[in-house]
Amino acid sequence: MTFEKEFVIKTSAHQELIDITHEVKKIVHESGIKDGFCIIFIPHATAGVILNENADPNIKIDFLNALNKAIPERANYLHDNIDGNAAAHIKSSIVGPSVTIPIKNNQLLLGTWQDIMFCEFDGPRSSRKVTVHIY
Repeated sequence: MTFEKEFVIKTSAHQELIDITHEVKKIVHESGIKDGFCIIFIPHATAGVILNENADPNIKIDFLNALNKAIPERANYLHDNIDGNAAAHIKSSIVGPSVTIPIKNNQLLLGTWQDIMFCEFDGPRSSRKVTVHIY
């Protein structure tokens, strides 16, 4: 049995991390699938998804600061001549477009401090898609 659902989020900053755990948990519950895997996929070339702590909001700031230090904006990238967002493409490639989380008893098997974070690297955007596939 498989289940798939998509939802849309709006981002409000050029770069930000948005907790989408609650929405994904609702979809897992709605699926009725007791045991399996949940794949969260971001179909965008300048966004990604991670699992990370959400209890301390400084983690989001530290994460973005570290990425910006490693991959600075406007660092004479060739792609910037086209639309000025090469750094966003590089960051999303490093972060990745998907995460897979096991499901047991219709619950995501997240660690104590793990939440699912949508990573915006080229916002703000009015319509970012998140697809959730459950197997």
